[in-house]
Amino acid sequence: MTDRTISLGILLSGRGSNFRAIHEAVETGRLAGAEIAVVISNRPSAPGILFAEEQGLETAVIQPKSFPHREACDQAILDMLKDHRVDLLVLAGYNRILTPVLLKAFPERILNIHPSLLPAYGGKGMVGLKVHEAVVAAGEKASGCTVHLVTEDVDAGPILGRCEVPVDSEDTPESLAEKVLAQEHRLYPQVIGKIVRQMLAGEAIGNTEAIMLS
Repeated sequence: MTDRTISLGILLSGRGSNFRAIHEAVETGRLAGAEIAVVISNRPSAPGILFAEEQGLETAVIQPKSFPHREACDQAILDMLKDHRVDLLVLAGYNRILTPVLLKAFPERILNIHPSLLPAYGGKGMVGLKVHEAVVAAGEKASGCTVHLVTEDVDAGPILGRCEVPVDSEDTPESLAEKVLAQEHRLYPQVIGKIVRQMLAGEAIGNTEAIMLS
């Protein structure tokens, strides 16, 4: 046995509901072997960062407008992650595309969750309600959420977990969003828990078998 823990860095931009689910899993012991080292937001009024402050977690607000270019902003984020000795970077509703500054610093150690069954309805511009609007407009019978490793190609990294939900004939983009989000809160902590166990065991995570929930 080891007393080592995996330090998580959280990036968020909005309400941070997935961050809250991760935090609860850590606090209750369901996500054993992990601790949240720092929560960073690009928006000072984001409900997620305010919640993190209320929980007494280390937080930082790093606003892109304070930097001359994206790489400089990501370097400031990276410096903060290094200061807190972050092992695994978790995107929880972060609305910016990462530059190679962060991608190269955390190879195969950046996770994201997307509100569709990737590779369908992913890529640049496919965020939030736009995804669910596209799914409903296409008449899909199923949708869901996907956890994947972050790479330079948006939403195209190796899939680590997936959960499918039915799309009913009466579903609106808003009602579908609620159904998918509830499953995101189930899936993300489970996938992170598996990755944490692999990291503690010294195993590579890029080729891990994906978790499939129903």
